[in-house]
Amino acid sequence: MVLSISFDEIKRASDRIHSYIHQTPVLTSQHIDQLVSANFYFKCENFQKVGAFKMRGASNAVLQLTEENRKNGIATHSSGNHAQAIALIASQLKIPSYIVMPFNTPKIKKEAVDGYGGKVIECEPTLQSRESTLNSIIEKTGAVFIHPYNDNRIIAGQATAALELLNKIKDLDYVITPVGGGGLLSGTALAAYYLSPTTQVIGVEPELANDAYRSLQTGILQPAVPTQTIADGLRGALGTKTFPI
Repeated sequence: MVLSISFDEIKRASDRIHSYIHQTPVLTSQHIDQLVSANFYFKCENFQKVGAFKMRGASNAVLQLTEENRKNGIATHSSGNHAQAIALIASQLKIPSYIVMPFNTPKIKKEAVDGYGGKVIECEPTLQSRESTLNSIIEKTGAVFIHPYNDNRIIAGQATAALELLNKIKDLDYVITPVGGGGLLSGTALAAYYLSPTTQVIGVEPELANDAYRSLQTGILQPAVPTQTIADGLRGALGTKTFPI
């Protein structure tokens, strides 16, 4: 475990974002428990603002920007959920936001970003195009870049979901967490390490988008390869901050 983020930082993130997010419920299903002969608890981040945990990390990152940093706006690249979260928190704070999105991003996600007040700039569906388009926007506007996951402020914000879960449900054997870029999984691993060290954290990803699995097997950060999955939010590759955690 690489302790790049302290427990105090996670608690401060929780306090910082409290009035900007939902403290989502933990629900159970007797039917599912019977099917698997175990007790399952579902941390319902689908009830979170923008419909995803990304609101946590985005809020934590943006709220730590100084007035000087904020004045020219925020820029990011994202295929959807982080984009919506940045657009929403920026709108709440009356900050411009510039969101680079692949042209093949589902229309409903682009419309959501627009609805939250973000300016959508389309690019080719490649990492190179995302980054070059983003750099062009930053050069023109002076906006501050907030990475979708490879940022300690983002990771600490995402960790608050597990913080809420583990404070409510004690002595869990496992926490199962999806992994794309690794922000949620990293934050969950850290929260579990501090609050419930006997709990095992398991990351899950599509078999045809398995850079995290390959990275852990080799011990070396593996690049993203063309993916084949409808889970577009899990197509991201681990980052240099998330992989060590």
